[in-house]
Amino acid sequence: RGTQQQVRLTEQAAKKDAAPKEDKPQTKGKMEQLFGFKREDLTSWPNLVALLNRPTDPASLGIFRCLFGLLMVIDITQERGLSHLDYKYLDGAPVCRFPLFNFLQPLPLDWMYLVYVVMFLGALGIMLGFFYRLSCLMFISTYWYIFFLDKTTWNNHSYLYGLIGFQLMLMDGNRYWSVDGLRRPSIRNTQVPLWNYTLLRTQIFIVYFIAGIKKLDADWVEGYSMSYLSSSSFTFVPQYFHSDLLVSLLVVHGGGLFLDLSAGYLLFFDATRPYAIFFVSYFHCMNSQLFSIGMFPYAMLATSPLFCYPDWPRRFFSHFPACLRVVLPLSSPDPQPSSSCVYHEIQSPGAERQETPPVAKPSKLRLKHKLAAIFTIIYIIEQLFLPYSHFITRGYNNWTNGLYGYSWDMMVHSRSHQHVKITYRDGKTGDVGYLNPGVFTQSRRWKDHGDMLKQYATCLSHFLPRYNISDPEIYFDIWVSINERFQQRIFDPRVDVVTADWSPFQPNPWLMPLLVDLSPWRSKFQEIEGSLDNQTEIVFIADFPGLHLENFVSEDLGNTSIHVLQGNVNVEIVEEKKNISVQPGEQIKVPAGAYHKVYTVSEVPSCYMYIYVNTTEAALQKNFTKLFEIQERIRNGTETEPLPPELQPLAAADDHEGSEVNATDPIVRLFLKRQRRLKEVKKRREAGALERLQRFAVKKYYTIRRGFLMTVIAMRNLAVGLPPLEQLTREVAFANMKEPEGETNQDERLKDEIGHGEL
Repeated sequence: RGTQQQVRLTEQAAKKDAAPKEDKPQTKGKMEQLFGFKREDLTSWPNLVALLNRPTDPASLGIFRCLFGLLMVIDITQERGLSHLDYKYLDGAPVCRFPLFNFLQPLPLDWMYLVYVVMFLGALGIMLGFFYRLSCLMFISTYWYIFFLDKTTWNNHSYLYGLIGFQLMLMDGNRYWSVDGLRRPSIRNTQVPLWNYTLLRTQIFIVYFIAGIKKLDADWVEGYSMSYLSSSSFTFVPQYFHSDLLVSLLVVHGGGLFLDLSAGYLLFFDATRPYAIFFVSYFHCMNSQLFSIGMFPYAMLATSPLFCYPDWPRRFFSHFPACLRVVLPLSSPDPQPSSSCVYHEIQSPGAERQETPPVAKPSKLRLKHKLAAIFTIIYIIEQLFLPYSHFITRGYNNWTNGLYGYSWDMMVHSRSHQHVKITYRDGKTGDVGYLNPGVFTQSRRWKDHGDMLKQYATCLSHFLPRYNISDPEIYFDIWVSINERFQQRIFDPRVDVVTADWSPFQPNPWLMPLLVDLSPWRSKFQEIEGSLDNQTEIVFIADFPGLHLENFVSEDLGNTSIHVLQGNVNVEIVEEKKNISVQPGEQIKVPAGAYHKVYTVSEVPSCYMYIYVNTTEAALQKNFTKLFEIQERIRNGTETEPLPPELQPLAAADDHEGSEVNATDPIVRLFLKRQRRLKEVKKRREAGALERLQRFAVKKYYTIRRGFLMTVIAMRNLAVGLPPLEQLTREVAFANMKEPEGETNQDERLKDEIGHGEL
């Protein structure tokens, strides 16, 4: 018995000696405590490679992979457009498209559905971790094809999805909570190299930080970029902040700038991470309600846990009951070693240096470890450079730099368009005519980008000969206000864009400069607008010397005048053949229902403003007020005079609530219709959370239902051919079935109704 005890003691001592020294708790230096690595890790290339390939727990990466795949599955039916794909890519439709490369064209409609099916299966495979690499390849190949196919849908978050999908394809995202882990136990719960986390964390840091850098723009700092968000949009703001100016400056612009500049740093450090996660989560939840930006807020919410310790899912799911752990991610086993990582070997000192502690050195660095480190460094440098690469692609620069979508300048620029005119001239006969703005296209973004305008003009020149217009010349007169500046031309209206030169690497020669010298006028705009009553509207115009604005005043605008602020103009009343010179500080009334032209005759840009009243709407509103007062007296029993026949429907309106009342007078009929719609709006806005959730779920159900059924029809067409036209019509009608009572787009119709859009 004593011998056995001695043997056991000897074995325990041997195991103790053989145990790796790094398992003993060691005191970390300040740099390692803050950043997670030592200064020595950056002093040489081998040390840097070993750092980027350091073994790391795969749990957090696996959870992010699953969440990202789920969000992309939802996004494909929503923002990617599966539910309305047939409207966008209908075969044979005369549509002008705006691909990044002109040789890119959409496939036939049924094949486009197949592309979306491949993308959907890829996203689903990413979510499940099923044939992971193949799923990533299926997703990103189709995603980038659709992305490059239409520049008009580009935005920063769509670009971000493509980047993350590309990164995941190169990472070991299927090592945790994946079907591949069940199929191949050798990869299940194996460690992943640190660069997997480094890439994702750096990408998200860049999104936040460069967005903050872009918000240092003077327009953002001064509160002009998003001033359209009023205090009513923020119910959480304290009462003393309920001023549009304070909300715009402090909450929207100041808060957005601070959060973007600091979020990446605060998420990185342990001490500030809990506060950062709280504020960015609140920020993204608020954005999901204020803006129609699809899955972006939820995707950013899914990225926040990446900054936590990689083993957080194990600790989180370990608190769940044991009966649920069969379907939940692993919580107890330690990750297995992986050949993708670099492990440190403990080298003991020689006999003559027993007092020296053991030294940890990385194991042999393989080629894939070095390539991974090189790729990580190059990718990060490229992502830092690309938002500032506009000096290369100068043809895409307009008033703002580059194609919108990869510069992280989210919400920095807001635009409004006052006037768009497309003029064509027959190259053989010289006949001049006008086109409806947006004809042959489904997008409006072409108005702000020279490259898209060139594509649009070229497309129009191909379509117009079908309408007996030979060798057409196309001229665009587009007036834009950016960040509440004057409305001004963005492109030279004298240039035939069909034959105009454009190169992606040369400045656009027919781009008109932004009149930034007139920006200080914006503070005066607010003073002028504040001095007007609620029925008076105003538009501020700036024009270049030698050009003129041709305008038509609607008959509804019975009181329209032009006030000159700067420069000299001549106003020509076309029908009366009169020319009137107007100096700064002077004004002239222009007739309604007629054309007039405003010529800039000074050597400097002219600035003037239209002040007008919609007399038709004002009269209608006055009648509505009288009808409302009569209706209130009827309800209160204070109406003593007998009602004339045309006003009697006002008394019957309450008895027929929810149904139309037969009214002969058009104004009474419109008033009752408006009142009924206002009640519906109020009812929907005051609905409880359960009812709102039900409406949201029903709306999404019919959207997803249509996408699914149209996909099934397309796959059937590819497999067995097109059915008879009658059958196809019935199938599409069934797919188009709407929610009962047609409430899907009711909110939009109600907004138009309240604003008297029917006039």
